[in-house]
Amino acid sequence: MTICCFLFFVCSSAMRNLLTKAGLFGSVSVAFGTIWWSQQKTESNPITSSAAPNPNDACPASLYELQLVQVLFRHGARTPLKSIPDVMEAQWAPSLLEAPPYTHINYVVTDLKGGPQPRSPLEDNYRKNILSGGSFAGQLTTLGMQQLYELGETLRKKYIEETPLLSPTFSSTEVYVRSTNIVRTIESAKCLIAGLFKQKQKDIVSILTEEAESEILYPNYHGCKLLKVLSHPRWAKLSTLPGIAEDLQSILSALGVAAHQHVDFILIRDDMVAREAHGLPSPLVLSSWRNKVEERAVDMMCSLYKPNKREALQLSVGPLFHVLLENIEKKLQDNSAEANRKLFLYSAHDTTLIPCLMALEIFDMKWPPYAASITLELHKSRQTGDAFVKLSYIGQDQHIPGCSGVYCPLQEFKQVLSAYSLSSERYNSRCNSTGLTEP
Repeated sequence: MTICCFLFFVCSSAMRNLLTKAGLFGSVSVAFGTIWWSQQKTESNPITSSAAPNPNDACPASLYELQLVQVLFRHGARTPLKSIPDVMEAQWAPSLLEAPPYTHINYVVTDLKGGPQPRSPLEDNYRKNILSGGSFAGQLTTLGMQQLYELGETLRKKYIEETPLLSPTFSSTEVYVRSTNIVRTIESAKCLIAGLFKQKQKDIVSILTEEAESEILYPNYHGCKLLKVLSHPRWAKLSTLPGIAEDLQSILSALGVAAHQHVDFILIRDDMVAREAHGLPSPLVLSSWRNKVEERAVDMMCSLYKPNKREALQLSVGPLFHVLLENIEKKLQDNSAEANRKLFLYSAHDTTLIPCLMALEIFDMKWPPYAASITLELHKSRQTGDAFVKLSYIGQDQHIPGCSGVYCPLQEFKQVLSAYSLSSERYNSRCNSTGLTEP
């Protein structure tokens, strides 16, 4: 059964323990940077629509023709955003950030219109924080580069070798690449492209970025005033929630962290997982607290989007959902200037994926690992010509609630996303609104 914290945040602690199996990778992401700056496999039920082929047939993929792929992915392993204070520090040496030669490609970073790359206030903040060992906070490591290269190889196998959707050489007419304007996501996009096309390119790879205030690839607490108003009081209360507060006090005491330090489970998890991923030592006490840290960090994120409090979630994912749907519509219009586009790549963060998964009601109560990805495929039925969408998360097909099958008729998929999708005009109008519909 699909588990979604948007619906089940009120589940018992025992159930959360069952659902929250510790992973090796994960971390807080850019959403917290914006705050600092601004102040399963799923069930395969039959498709019941009379126009739809049955996905339970022996070879359901043969009944569909792949038209378009969109991949929203998290960056690879990185240095922590901040170390846990008052504990043994890991040594983040610059040698951990060296780029493997096989990840090199010819690329340029621009704004969305092809002009100069915008300034990045978030990256400026990261570079004010030098970790023990000499590296900056929040930087993609060699391990992270390898993870994204491997994700590119996975996409190559699926969309070049097994299903020849893409040319084996990068072409800008086929592939669109967008990233948040942060070094780790830009480098992650570069490494994915290197793995996908084995460093073969017909054109220079343009990685498009946006001004921080207009970014839609993460919940933009700085650019959207209403989202800030709705979310900041919740952020302030996250560590005081029942259960979380008591557990936090216990672990801080065990770690020996001074009471005046501003530390929460998300910060603890960020440092803990970064150390684990890179084989760096952690305080011994964390080993006995690991599962609880994972559980409480997820609980904190879930509490941002409380049950029956839809507006903050909509403002977090609405513009992105609109773009994904718009890309599909343009592909279906053969006269569109972008009709030849076959792949859209969006390099983003864990705090991008979590609200997207919540809105789709497929969040599994586990923090997205480094290099986690949501893949959205557009298919046409070979029998009827009707359009279908298939979504997978970390390689596992998902049966989205509201869809009649894994291969979801496009109109059903659009209906699912309509609860959250926001055009840029509606998003900007809502963000600047002074009227609140949520307490």
